[in-house]
Amino acid sequence: MFKHILVPTDGSSLSTDTVKRAVAFAKEIGAKISFFYAKPDYPVAYYGEGALIDPTTPEKFAEMADKQAKEILGAAAAAAGEAGVGCASVSTISDIPYEAVIEAASSAGCDLIFMASHGRKGISGLLLGSETQKVLTHSKIPVLVYR
Repeated sequence: MFKHILVPTDGSSLSTDTVKRAVAFAKEIGAKISFFYAKPDYPVAYYGEGALIDPTTPEKFAEMADKQAKEILGAAAAAAGEAGVGCASVSTISDIPYEAVIEAASSAGCDLIFMASHGRKGISGLLLGSETQKVLTHSKIPVLVYR
């Protein structure tokens, strides 16, 4: 039925559990997985008449986000490899994660999005929580929500 599953992940414990469940599901149905991570864009904050000065440069921020993406996606790929499930990994910069998830699924030719039902707030939870609801609302690709 499903041959290619997109699994958004953010490295949280809930997301890691979801990756394990998605890998088991993919193995059972003979599907491959594309793991996805939405990297946050460099935050620009303005308060009052001036900008809040962030000691992290955009380049350093991008470097840290790339490193985090590689670690998170690497762990997911390792779980798939251990189970003998074919996988790919993709990340993109987005401050609108639900749109990035849908775009990644479409671009990769996925026929199912497998994601968690809720998660943390802030950067560590960009792909979970209300993002799941938004994916459910806007995706034309079927979504399997794992609780």
